[in-house]
Amino acid sequence: MTNTPKSLDEKQSSPIDSKDIPFLEKVKANGKLGDIYDARDITEVVFRVMRDLMTTEAADRVAEELENKPAEITDEKALQNDIVELWKDTNPIVGFLSRIRPPWQGPGIFKIDSDRFLFRVANEGGLQPNVDREEVVKAVFSATKEELSPERIQEIASWLPDKVRQLWEEA
Repeated sequence: MTNTPKSLDEKQSSPIDSKDIPFLEKVKANGKLGDIYDARDITEVVFRVMRDLMTTEAADRVAEELENKPAEITDEKALQNDIVELWKDTNPIVGFLSRIRPPWQGPGIFKIDSDRFLFRVANEGGLQPNVDREEVVKAVFSATKEELSPERIQEIASWLPDKVRQLWEEA
């Protein structure tokens, strides 16, 4: 005899449609992350690097589509964010700077190519050594694409560098 609640048994026996799984749960599962907080933190970093590649106007169009979409359905205050709150930055200084600086593309020392994109995600996100940074980026991309229109998906792709764009397309 088990002490598993009936409702939990039912959830395990019937498949859950991907669209019904909260955003951060998808990132956690597909990125093979330890917990939901890791999923939240790495999502913020991936979004930050993505915004660094885009114009403020393009980033604002993405934010509009992510508005009022829950990242996680929970009673836990630390996780009760809309996806758009992860897209905008929780650090007010970084958020402000990302709105006034030009996209980090083209020639120059601040250019973000695929290697720098993945390097930043791994380092700023504090990924554990056993976590595959490309797999995590793809997990964030996959969950994000499910929340966006085809137009936004294409627009974001146009800003991403070669290898990272490939991860976006595969997600």
